[in-house]
Amino acid sequence: MSLKLDQVSKSVAGEPHIHATTLELRKGTMNVLLGPTLSGKTTLMRLMAGLDKPTSGKLFWDGADVTGLRVQDRQVAMVYQQFINYPSMTVFENISSPLRLRGLSDAEIDRKVREAAAMMKLDDSQLSRRPLELSGGQQQRCALARALVKNAGLVLLDEPLANLDYKLREELRSEIPKIFEKSGAIFVYATTEPHEALLLGGNTACLWEGRVTQFGPTPTVYRHPDDIVTAQVFSDPPMNFVPLKKRGDQTAFGETSAEIDGQLFKNLSDGEYIAGFRSNHLRLNQRGAQDLTFKCQVSETEIGGSESFIHLHHGRDSWVALVHGVHDLPHQSDQTMYVDPAHIYVFSQDGSLACAASYAGSA
Repeated sequence: MSLKLDQVSKSVAGEPHIHATTLELRKGTMNVLLGPTLSGKTTLMRLMAGLDKPTSGKLFWDGADVTGLRVQDRQVAMVYQQFINYPSMTVFENISSPLRLRGLSDAEIDRKVREAAAMMKLDDSQLSRRPLELSGGQQQRCALARALVKNAGLVLLDEPLANLDYKLREELRSEIPKIFEKSGAIFVYATTEPHEALLLGGNTACLWEGRVTQFGPTPTVYRHPDDIVTAQVFSDPPMNFVPLKKRGDQTAFGETSAEIDGQLFKNLSDGEYIAGFRSNHLRLNQRGAQDLTFKCQVSETEIGGSESFIHLHHGRDSWVALVHGVHDLPHQSDQTMYVDPAHIYVFSQDGSLACAASYAGSA
């Protein structure tokens, strides 16, 4: 079982929403669409489902061209961020609705509904209620259970947990891959959160302005981004950047010059580049002799419980450091920051990856 997009694009009133995209998704895989709002995630899902027709290109299901096939004639289930349930029906009737359309017996419907409800932790009392009588999390569980009983070959999850509280979101996030794993379906999960993509695993496609910048196993895309755009999409807060100049053994990061272990950038030719490092790799304290030292100025500090987001200026560059603990640093105070050079990615001036961070090779 496979879904293949062959040079699929979508334009509206002449404006491209999805640029020519080629992807192949395999049976039993979790595939994450990661990108900011308006990057094209929902549009790409609607093309996969058959809700929209592509402007160009074709879609193939197990080798058969389904480009013009109606959505109701496809084996597709879709769950949205909003709780889309039938308000006049009970939860049981909501979950059973796709089974009744298939003409299954009452006994089989009852069995399948209760199996799906049990997986989603919906008990008998909740099955007898209407969706609006449930909490938001229970309503979303109802929508997920309805998708589960369809036994669809393609399950599309469009930010299904975004409206839930933190505890329930974390719980369902770990459950969803396990729940659907047995079905052998192809799963596509849209999210704006890199953290969520890493937790879900599987494969990740990074989207930016309607383009898939990279697709592959999630850890690989995270540790070895093909370009600077993918690195930005897969970093939250966004990756920090600084100009880099290499001349022999001398490497200058902005106004900071340093001699670095030659093995780190051994394949990097002399020239001008862009260095990047993630916010969690920018530290307040030096940990090793090789650490790079950057003189910065604090512009703002956000304390988020056990973590602090420190906004900094380094010359003309704006950075964010994500550090553990509460650090209420004074506004416009001078602050020395440290980065282990093993955590630095190097990009060419055209944005392509020139040298991956050395830590990524051993991670």
